[in-house]
Amino acid sequence: QVQLVESGGGLVQAGGSLRLSCVASGRTVSSYTMAWFRQAPGKEREFVAFTSRSDGTTNYADSVKGRFTINRDNAKNTVYLQMNSLKPEDTAVYYCAARSSSFVSRYSFQYDSWGQGTQVTVSS
Repeated sequence: QVQLVESGGGLVQAGGSLRLSCVASGRTVSSYTMAWFRQAPGKEREFVAFTSRSDGTTNYADSVKGRFTINRDNAKNTVYLQMNSLKPEDTAVYYCAARSSSFVSRYSFQYDSWGQGTQVTVSS
């Protein structure tokens, strides 16, 4: 099973940018559909973006489309989430997740492995 470790979170002003990293060990990320989810206080975990293992297809939640970009670097065994034009409502703990199936999914329960999360706080 793959182990995932996120980093790159922090405090940023509205309109700013952050890049989150998710480093995998144990298995290569090229074997997985990789995704980012987030969970704000008092809310359920929600889908942010995924990149498929088969052809690199990406998909985004409507709330982040045009502002966030997911990409992977298989040589570094790392998946990134570039977040631009951040808003206070983007404040959450962001989680990296891996799904061994080649079928992509927006549902958190279909992901096999999770990182510990990294906090992103956007001030107004």
